[in-house]
Amino acid sequence: MESVVINGNSIEELKKIPNSSVDLIVTSPPYGEARPKHYEDPKFDKYVEWFLPFSREMLRGLKPTGSFVLNIKEKVKDGERSTHVIELVLALKKQGWLWIEEYIWHKTSAFPGKWKYRFRDSWEHLYHFTKTLDFQMFQEAVMVPVSEGTKKRVSKMGENDWKRRDNVTQNGMATNTSNWKDRKMVYPSNVLYMTTESVNKGHPAVYPSVIPEWFIKLFTKEGDLVLDPFAGSGTTGKFV
Repeated sequence: MESVVINGNSIEELKKIPNSSVDLIVTSPPYGEARPKHYEDPKFDKYVEWFLPFSREMLRGLKPTGSFVLNIKEKVKDGERSTHVIELVLALKKQGWLWIEEYIWHKTSAFPGKWKYRFRDSWEHLYHFTKTLDFQMFQEAVMVPVSEGTKKRVSKMGENDWKRRDNVTQNGMATNTSNWKDRKMVYPSNVLYMTTESVNKGHPAVYPSVIPEWFIKLFTKEGDLVLDPFAGSGTTGKFV
């Protein structure tokens, strides 16, 4: 596969992308009022207005079968969380995007610390948007091994355990324990346990390589076109 880096104004370069030509957009833009000394980092109250021209071109360029994954997190200002990310999600829906899923990136190596009104930030949003409900997704590509704890519990089950069991509330949400019999791999949850990037690489907010790698496996096949309009240190390009 080939990776190409294009230097230039992001909006102008996005306008050059042919209609419905991109299979996956996975990116992490500036979060807003976080690192204005390093790159364009819009104010919270201007964030949606700033972002929508980018997403409009992305919507035009994405295939009907494609996906857009947005990594972003609200910041704290004057002791309160900003609402600009929530506002952005709603604005993207109005723009024509379908909000399919929200993955949570649990940062397993978040830095320790103590703050007056909150604990350390150890997770971020990964929003999944599409143009249609007929998008490609290769779930088998990201399956994970059954945990050792589950293996241990299953090994103690007898023949009487391999049947559908209703729960104590009798709400019809029965559990079919036979689904675990002889199973070695399972589908992951929407909470992704991934470490942060440990090497700065000359960038103030390095995009961890495990994020684009995971979503490229999930949403693309060999030969597909992947776009990162906020390329930063170029992490996404390693996997295309």
